[in-house]
Amino acid sequence: MDLLQIALTLATLLCSLVAGFVLAFAIVVMPGIRNLDDHDFLQAFKAIDRVIQNNQPIFSLVWLGSILGLVAAALIGMVQFDGVNRLLIGTAAAIYLLGVQLPIFTINVPLNNQLQMQKLDAMTDLALREVRVNFEPRWIQWNSIRTILAILTSALLISMEFKL
Repeated sequence: MDLLQIALTLATLLCSLVAGFVLAFAIVVMPGIRNLDDHDFLQAFKAIDRVIQNNQPIFSLVWLGSILGLVAAALIGMVQFDGVNRLLIGTAAAIYLLGVQLPIFTINVPLNNQLQMQKLDAMTDLALREVRVNFEPRWIQWNSIRTILAILTSALLISMEFKL
């Protein structure tokens, strides 16, 4: 197995794990807490997010590893591939970095951080409703976008694995 195959396999595995993670949020976590009242919904999300933001080591390894693995595979692939394979690896990297990771760091994480700063127990029901309305729809919308694009990235990488 050469360096390109190792990088591509690692990128495929880690990007697919990220796709599964954001998919789990889209189809299990958010629907699971949706029916909670505003305070409990916000508190539950804060608790879940706190685990991630406290640098849970496996999560951090998978998340950062997916970025590094895909960048490495794309760089090596751009040198070694030609034609369709070069286009596929470049497209997969662009979709993942711009469509999955960029929204996470520019939209979802800032929303999470804003929520983490809220003192929920000191808020009125009206204030809790406002915080939720400003958080939930936008967070879910962007998680849905990144889920679709993460799955597409995984599909592109898997298809490349079959071509090698």
